[in-house]
Amino acid sequence: MTMTTAIPEINLVPAGTTASTKGDGPAIDVSGATTRVFLLTLAITKIIEQESLDVSVYGSSDGASWSAKSIGAFPQKFYAGESPLLLDLTAHPDVKLVRAHWEMARWGRGVETPLFEFGVSMREVPAEILRETAQAKT
Repeated sequence: MTMTTAIPEINLVPAGTTASTKGDGPAIDVSGATTRVFLLTLAITKIIEQESLDVSVYGSSDGASWSAKSIGAFPQKFYAGESPLLLDLTAHPDVKLVRAHWEMARWGRGVETPLFEFGVSMREVPAEILRETAQAKT
């Protein structure tokens, strides 16, 4: 069995990032990806009560203009923990760069400013795993 070289794990949002307003992560080049299928992990390590975090992923062909709609999104989060997301870019052949975007909200008593500590990692799914999965479905 021949092993292909996948893109190593990359941080769309560095672990331990503290945010209290919406923002964007850095642009990450995925043009060299072998499979264009990625496993993303959202890890929330700190949160205060009565707040929500929305994290989505946008794509670009040139780094100047970004997709009007997200090409992937985690479900809205209210608690600390980890959540996976499979991002399949095979339907978006023009996408060469991706970046995370986050928005947050807070309600109820106390300080109105939300506060999250989180990170988003991205790892390419190896071709061997995709082949095994496709074979298992047949």
